[in-house]
Amino acid sequence: QVQLVEAGGGVVQAGGSLRLSCAASGRTFSTEAMGWFRQAPGKERVFVVGINWSGSSTYYADSVKGRFTISRDNAENTVYLQMNSLKPEDTAVYYCARSSYSNISSRTRFDYWGQGTQVTVSS
Repeated sequence: QVQLVEAGGGVVQAGGSLRLSCAASGRTFSTEAMGWFRQAPGKERVFVVGINWSGSSTYYADSVKGRFTISRDNAENTVYLQMNSLKPEDTAVYYCARSSYSNISSRTRFDYWGQGTQVTVSS
C-alpha cells in the first residue's frame, strides 16, 4: 500500500521560510517522479513543483520559481520542499504526490496523494 506522509507545515510571517517533508512507503520510490501540489481555500488543487526519479530534473510553477526548491533523498524515501520568501498567497494545504512515471514535465500524471499539511502565511 502506497503511503505519503507530509510534515512541516505551520504558520509563518510573510517573508519567512518553511521546509516541508514527505515520507513515502514502498520499494519503488527511487524510480518515481514526485511532486507537490497546493489547494487554497475555495480553489482547486494546483501543481507547485515536481522532481524526477534521480533529482536531476525539476519543474516549477511560475508562481514559486526562485522561491521554492524541491529535493529528494532516495535513501530515506523522502522528498522535501524548501519554501522561502513566503507570501500570504502561498497559504494553502500542501499535498505530496507520487507518480508511476520516472520523468517530470508539465504532462506528468500523479497517482497517489498524501493527506496534506497546512501552510499559513500571515501578512
